[in-house]
Amino acid sequence: MKLRPLALGLSLGIVWGIALFLTTWLSYFTGYGRLMLETLAGSIYPGYTISPLGSLLGLFYGFIDLTIMGILVGWIYNKFIGQRTDDN
Repeated sequence: MKLRPLALGLSLGIVWGIALFLTTWLSYFTGYGRLMLETLAGSIYPGYTISPLGSLLGLFYGFIDLTIMGILVGWIYNKFIGQRTDDN
């Protein structure tokens, strides 16, 4: 079964962008996950902070990041599955 790379990428991008957005707001109000966000997202995404503006940047960066990654993974997967031989 082949994957649809664009669909996979968009799905992952939406999920990761929203997750980062919501986690940023949760951390902004409660402090939950602050260290993880500052360490992970703050070091990967330029300008990201735990703030309302940072949540929008996280949504944008997270969407772009995982969309590209999902497209690449789907494309590579399809290349490998296309080379498979059925010995049954």
